[in-house]
Amino acid sequence: MGFWDGLFPGRAAQFDSGSASSNSIDLTKRRPTVSLTKQGAATGNLRVNLSWRMRTSDIEGRSKQSGRLLRHPSKLFKPEVVQAHTQGVVNVDLDLGCMYELADGSKGVVQPLGGFFGDLNTAPYVKLSGDDRFGSPSGETIFINLDHRNEIKRLLFFVYIYDQTPAFDRTHAKVTLYPSSGPRIEIELDERAPQARSCAVFTVENVKDELVVRREVKFVYGFQAELDRLYGWGLQWGRGYKTKA
Repeated sequence: MGFWDGLFPGRAAQFDSGSASSNSIDLTKRRPTVSLTKQGAATGNLRVNLSWRMRTSDIEGRSKQSGRLLRHPSKLFKPEVVQAHTQGVVNVDLDLGCMYELADGSKGVVQPLGGFFGDLNTAPYVKLSGDDRFGSPSGETIFINLDHRNEIKRLLFFVYIYDQTPAFDRTHAKVTLYPSSGPRIEIELDERAPQARSCAVFTVENVKDELVVRREVKFVYGFQAELDRLYGWGLQWGRGYKTKA
């Protein structure tokens, strides 16, 4: 919630049906759900995008340090204290994944790890476009074929740090949903969780023929298995590795 939202509660209400200026719906703790069906966006392909960048505080901190060195040249000869998880030390690799449960009871996961990229035109009707390991502007994208919405019971979208380096507190991550029509839906991973390695971002559930998106943003210290237990998926998990980029 922004500063002005607290001063003017009525101002925040515009996001429930999309902001005219940004054409977006922000899901927050106060407004955690939106109905794709009521928005007229329950058909076609729903695109889910993960993007991230280093927090500006890290970059600004380096700029200030450079300024101090100019003012105190003698510090050039003193060893620098290494700060963990800065952009120069850690290449943060955030991955986007999705656990699915279909109406026929079948369950599984779509994620880069293990090469479970899914399929758009056959079950599970969820497909990962690729694995972005470097935080490029395009990020990572998963598509959901909502023309098969009656065959989808529930979806859980999550983000995890592949290399086991807890760095959610040093990254600014955002997940954006782009329906086939209507405003986009944005969810910020804006809570500080320095030691977390995974985050349940949002769910999509088919409730009485209505597709409802619910913000979760729940950080956990483990990986997919812990998210599985939290949401009662019941999948079997093992240790996986990526090939070298």
